[in-house]
This record gives sequence, structure tokens and C-alpha cells, in this order.
Amino acid sequence: MSKGPVLIDLDSAEAARPETAPAIPDDPPQGAAMQQMASLATRKPSRLARWFWSLAIALTGFIVSLAAWDYVNGLLARSPFLGGIATLLIGFLIVVLLVIGLRELAAFGRLRKLDTIQQNAMTALVDSDLKGAHGVISALDRLYANRDDTAWGRADIAARSAEMLDADALLGLAEHSLLAPLDARAAREVEAAARQVATVTAIVPLALADIFAALTSNLRMIRRIAEIYGGRAGTLGSWRLTKSVLAHLVATGAVAVGDDLITSVAGGGVLSKVSRRFGEGVVNGALTARVGVAAIEVCRPLPFQAAKRPSVTALVRRALTGLFGKT
Repeated sequence: MSKGPVLIDLDSAEAARPETAPAIPDDPPQGAAMQQMASLATRKPSRLARWFWSLAIALTGFIVSLAAWDYVNGLLARSPFLGGIATLLIGFLIVVLLVIGLRELAAFGRLRKLDTIQQNAMTALVDSDLKGAHGVISALDRLYANRDDTAWGRADIAARSAEMLDADALLGLAEHSLLAPLDARAAREVEAAARQVATVTAIVPLALADIFAALTSNLRMIRRIAEIYGGRAGTLGSWRLTKSVLAHLVATGAVAVGDDLITSVAGGGVLSKVSRRFGEGVVNGALTARVGVAAIEVCRPLPFQAAKRPSVTALVRRALTGLFGKT
């Protein structure tokens, strides 16, 4: 029982109504899948983990080799014909493994060749070295000698290179005549990867599906960009190239959402307010486009000097226009 009158402050009750309470601000989409993918791809294993996996692989190879040896010897003792077949098959397997190893080494060699041409081109531009620029043009001609899609560009450079009197003009001619079509193809690969990552993130509700889609799409995109510019990489080469690209982005803080580009694309847009999954999809697509631009800069044999560097905003706009309505 109350021992006195109860006073109700109507003004306070009015102010405490739920509909008058301030809205709780939602955090903008952060592109969690792309950031986790970058973290996984660039994480360096500890020394203990490297020792563990090295010893585990060596022990597994030793056990498998010993088991195969004992199996073939036992089979030869029982049936020389069947033992000969098993020996022949194992021999073929060893030959295939050697061919795969040689292809991986050749892939690393192609990537090193692109790096060398790019470094020589940058040196020629900085030093205004016309002779060095001619050396870069010769290296480009050898690199693309067996590709029909570069025949017109190589012919145009051969016809007009004598008119170029400085390194900037000569390498600019190579960019416009030889690399412009390759740049356009690489941009289309970036747009396709960004579209795929955005779609899977927005539509597929399965846990870890967006991370898997981001990882596989970015690996495939970087490998195709390397193939476009002549640095076709194998499995190990593609993984190493991907780690190099993502490590550069992480080191420079580019795989983050705290900038005007991502905020304007999705963070403060209408799309993220309608559906957070759609907002995450747009952010992951935009970050994929950023990774693609970095891959273009890494794999392109010439630095961007006369030609314009691809715009991440333009790539995202072309990739996502019509996917979730107007992005």
C-alpha cells in the first residue's frame, strides 16, 4: 500500500515513449569477407608451424615412397607381369610430377620477367634514358612475340618507334598501342570478379560462403590478369602473386572501408539501409575491384605513365550497375 499520493510527470512520460527515443545508429557495412580473406591470405605462419608442416610433408613422402617400394617388390615377387605394370605406372607418375614442377618453375620465371621489364621501364622513365626505353620495347616484343592479339600493337610500335625522341614518348606509345587492349581485358576481369563476390555475399546466406567466394574469385581474377599481361602463373605462382598483392594492400591500409570511396558506394547509401547483406555485398565487390587494380599494377609490364590508371569507382559502377538496382 502506498502511504502517500503518487505523482506522475506527464512531460517525462511523454519524453520516454519508444517512438520519441533517438534511433540507434547502425554500423555501416565493413566488407568482413574481404578483410578476413586478406587476413587469411597474408597471415605468416609461425616458425614452429613451418617446421611442423615441413616435417609432416617429408615424413608422409618417405612413408608413401617406402610403401610403394615394398608394394612393387612384393608384386614383382608374386607376378612379374603385374609388378612391371605397377613400376611403369609409378614411373609415369614421377614424370608427370617432374613436368608439373618444371611448369611451376617456368611460371615463376615469367613473373620475374614481368618484374624486370617493369623495373627497367621505371628506371628509363626516371633517368630519361632513351636507350633503356628501347631495351624495354625489345623485351616487350620478345614477351608478346607469339601472341596474335598483340600483333597490331607490335607492328605499330615498330613503324613509329624511330619517330620518338625521348623515353616518355616511346614508352607512352607502347602503352597506347600495345597495352591498351590488354588493360581493357584486365578491367573486364576485375568487373566480373567484383560482380560475383557482391552477388554471393548478398544472396547466399550460408556461413563462410562469402569468404570462400571472395578467396576463390580473387585468386582466379589475379591469375587471369597475370595471364593477360603475359605472366601466366601456375598454382604456386598464383598463390604467391596473390599474397604479394594482398600484402601490399594490407600494408597500405587499402583493404579497409574507412575512406570516401567505400562510404559513398555503400556505407551511407540507401542500399545498406534496405538490406545489410546487400550493403556488405557492395562493399566486398568494391574491395575486390581494389584488389584487381593492385593486381593490374603488379602484373602490367609498364607502369601507368601515359595511360590512365583504372578507376576503382568506375570499375565498381560498371560491375554493379543493375545488380542491386542503382548502386
